[in-house]
Amino acid sequence: MPSPTLLVRNVGHVRCLTFNRPERRNALNAQGWTDLADALEAAMADRSVRAVVLTGAGAAFCAGQDLSEMTALPDPSTPHPFSHCMDVLCRFDKVLIAAVNGAGVGGGLTILLHCDVVLMSDSARLKAPFVQLGVVPEAGSSYLLPLICGHRGAAEVLYGADWVTAERAVALSLATARCAPDDLLSTAMARAAHVASHAPESLRHTKRLVLATRAAQLAAARAREDAAFAVRVGSPENIEAITAFFERRKPNFEG
Repeated sequence: MPSPTLLVRNVGHVRCLTFNRPERRNALNAQGWTDLADALEAAMADRSVRAVVLTGAGAAFCAGQDLSEMTALPDPSTPHPFSHCMDVLCRFDKVLIAAVNGAGVGGGLTILLHCDVVLMSDSARLKAPFVQLGVVPEAGSSYLLPLICGHRGAAEVLYGADWVTAERAVALSLATARCAPDDLLSTAMARAAHVASHAPESLRHTKRLVLATRAAQLAAARAREDAAFAVRVGSPENIEAITAFFERRKPNFEG
């Protein structure tokens, strides 16, 4: 069923998923996480789909979690759809290519760690603002960032919480390559079409083998992150950070 938070179109054996809340910089609310999980599961179930391209509508790629939903303590009896979406993303067994057309913040960055190819517009930027928000990394990023970027690269991204340019993202291996903004999506779709031209079951089994090499470590990292996040969300630092965000001021963490 079509969703207002995610646009879906097929080009041959390639499915393009587009985050579609440009007025919110494609921030993902509960419905958005649900729709992304459903779209990824549908792509896995559809034998005609051999590769998926993920991009954003408007000026942003994805602003991550919609902070307007982070103002209340979570109900432990009701799992947030983010967790299910991550479950699906961690076992997604078809080639996943990101076309980062603009800012990728929080979840908009950590989603990229689960992609096989990340192409960034020259004007795009990434940011992991978890320590600025009084929370902790998610989506297995505490494991995947050091794995991909090395310890010092991960420290730069996570502890500094600064903007990462497309040039720096390539240097850190956060991105595969940079593209001119006007060429980004066509380049990503062409890369996906090339991959999709190969033997589909061989491709899928190869992706599963690659996923298996990190499955246990990734699951353990996510469990640690979830436990830490449950402590941090709703903490005084988190409340101050979210309040400051909506009041458009710098948070005060003194005391």
